Amino acid sequence: FAAARGVDRGDVRDFAAQPGFGVAATVDGARVLLGSQQLLEGNDVDCSELLRLVDRLRQEGKTAVLVAIDGAFAGVIAVADTIKASAPAAVARLHAMGLRVMMITGDHATVANAIAAQLGIDRVLAEVLPQDKADQVKSLQRQGLVVAMVGDGINDAPALAQADIGIAMGAGTDVAIESADIVLVGEDLGLAADALRLSRATLRTIKQNLFWAFVYNAIGIPVAAGVLYPAFGILLSPMIGAAAMAFSSVSVIANSLRLRRWR
Repeated sequence: FAAARGVDRGDVRDFAAQPGFGVAATVDGARVLLGSQQLLEGNDVDCSELLRLVDRLRQEGKTAVLVAIDGAFAGVIAVADTIKASAPAAVARLHAMGLRVMMITGDHATVANAIAAQLGIDRVLAEVLPQDKADQVKSLQRQGLVVAMVGDGINDAPALAQADIGIAMGAGTDVAIESADIVLVGEDLGLAADALRLSRATLRTIKQNLFWAFVYNAIGIPVAAGVLYPAFGILLSPMIGAAAMAFSSVSVIANSLRLRRWR
């Protein structure tokens, strides 16, 4: 970005990143802070003169990145994530499935709530530091909730591992992919809803198979053992019994194969 505009990056020394807050470095002899309001105030920088602008940017769904040089407030850089085109429909589908949708983010609460309002998200957990995301998932689990976490970044990896179901976007980082239970191919958030629907269909099929296998054996085994022979004269020959057992297995397999036609 700087090179495209003919700006020399200068002599950078003592670079340090503070996850969740920002970065600090010495550039051409000047101490530069770049990050959140907490970062600057923690270094005794007075940010009061532009806080009204910062609040307005946040209400617009933009993250305000504050800049200080040698202990003096220097300006604000506004950045914003582009909402994926598939996100609104994905959230609506999850709601239609009876699920609550939450957002865990390190962004300021005002920014996060503005984005959540556009997407119809039920609850926002904002200003969560990277190392605390897994703790937020644990807190939800302690409330008796089953948590599926969707993420793609390095900071999401611990939360993905902690969640009951970790879902990583295929275009995400390797660490996130390795921590997840499910990896989606592509960046379409609607695939998360597809994965959950397929999981429900699979579980439903398993329960159907177990039910019919139990009923089949509960009826077939006593008949094959001759329970009905004294009263009704009904008795299965070994050949018919073997064929009936094979049919039981075939019916379970055929029911499972219906998942291949799932859409």
